[in-house]
Amino acid sequence: MSTVSEIGENRLVQLLTEKLPGREDVVKGVGDDCAVVLPAPRGWLQLLKTDCVVEGVHFLREHAPEQVGWKAMARVVSDIASMAGEPQHALVTLVLPPDTQVSWVERLYDGLQRCANLFNIALVGGETSSGNQLVISVSLAGRVKTTRCARRDGAREGDAIMVTGKLGGSQGGHHLTFIPRLSEADWLADNARLHAMMDISDGLAKDLPRMALASGVEFVLEESSLPVHLGCTREQAWSDGEDYELLLAVPLRAARRLESAWSRKFPETPMTCIGRFVPVGHGVKPSFAGHGWDHFGPAR
Repeated sequence: MSTVSEIGENRLVQLLTEKLPGREDVVKGVGDDCAVVLPAPRGWLQLLKTDCVVEGVHFLREHAPEQVGWKAMARVVSDIASMAGEPQHALVTLVLPPDTQVSWVERLYDGLQRCANLFNIALVGGETSSGNQLVISVSLAGRVKTTRCARRDGAREGDAIMVTGKLGGSQGGHHLTFIPRLSEADWLADNARLHAMMDISDGLAKDLPRMALASGVEFVLEESSLPVHLGCTREQAWSDGEDYELLLAVPLRAARRLESAWSRKFPETPMTCIGRFVPVGHGVKPSFAGHGWDHFGPAR
């Protein structure tokens, strides 16, 4: 089997991109110094996000490359979803050790493209480089209607804290197979009185305090209410990370109606009230020891 150093960069890029589909809003995709796309129309805001997955941090070499590619694309889709947005155009940068098998990279791209196809994303360019460690970086541009943009800094005192799906279990493989809550976020933007929304990527223990801090409030967590994946503890649901569920703040009086409407629309996916936001000085620190994921913090 050939390695990337044996076939060279030009041939590798050709293999990875020769079958990419075109799209009406892409004036020029792969093959020039820049991709050229049509701008967002009047009444829309542009969303920009970049993220990376690094070997030994976000995946292991023995993981299926299709799943690694899926994860690399799905992570940025999840961020666009958290803003109630629509993903559009992606740039993919690959850092590859010279002895990486070409077949591994092709399977990685299959995973990237499968996720892109599911969410109607055009792969329009990127970069390749050699390095000592596998790194896949995806930059994603999207758009959101001005009237629908959801942010993390709008939670208010008295709001209910809601979460979609179940938490914990990333170590069991969920982090490689999750489906971003794009359609769910789109529905929420139309059917919920959203004060704030974000995705849970670094663990509820990290992301809930982020929302509270950005909004100038504190929180009280109902620990017994945390929805957990089968075989997980509430401690893991609090601190594991890579759940990619939606965390939202809505008026307390609207929470029950939202749960009821949600269960009719998404019967396979729970929505749970896990606490409330309170004024600064009235928050209660959870009893769990975990603090979520921090790339530069102490090892968990």
